[in-house]
Amino acid sequence: MLMRSEPFTEVHRLAQQLLGGSSAGTWSHPAAMPVDAYRSGDEFVIAFDLPGVDQDAIDVDVERNMLTVRCERRPVDLGDEAQAVLSERPLGVFSRQLFLGDALDTEKIQATYRNGVLVLRIPVREKAKPRKITVSAHTGSDQKVLGS
Repeated sequence: MLMRSEPFTEVHRLAQQLLGGSSAGTWSHPAAMPVDAYRSGDEFVIAFDLPGVDQDAIDVDVERNMLTVRCERRPVDLGDEAQAVLSERPLGVFSRQLFLGDALDTEKIQATYRNGVLVLRIPVREKAKPRKITVSAHTGSDQKVLGS
């Protein structure tokens, strides 16, 4: 139901480990926006960790079956006299793209944001839900046996 659309995820992860971080600016690797996805009943749930991001700095859109989440983590305004002693929290624009399968109803996505976690709930389409097929007995004489 969900496919990652980031072919170089492992390359980015390895580069992060070898280089010990990344430069400021636009981030598009998974470490900057970790995500969990799971199915819960008749809906698909995707949770993105976005600590330190204001709700108004989050943009979610779907084009065809491509889900895109973009956000911006801005620096904390401490005034003109503040001097950075340690700065490890990445700032800037983050984005993730996930390919959603046809079984999901992208017209009915619900998004909530609480405690730094963006949660998207996507219902499974009715036609994609499992259903029971009734087998009826055939009582007619039009059944033919091959080879007779």
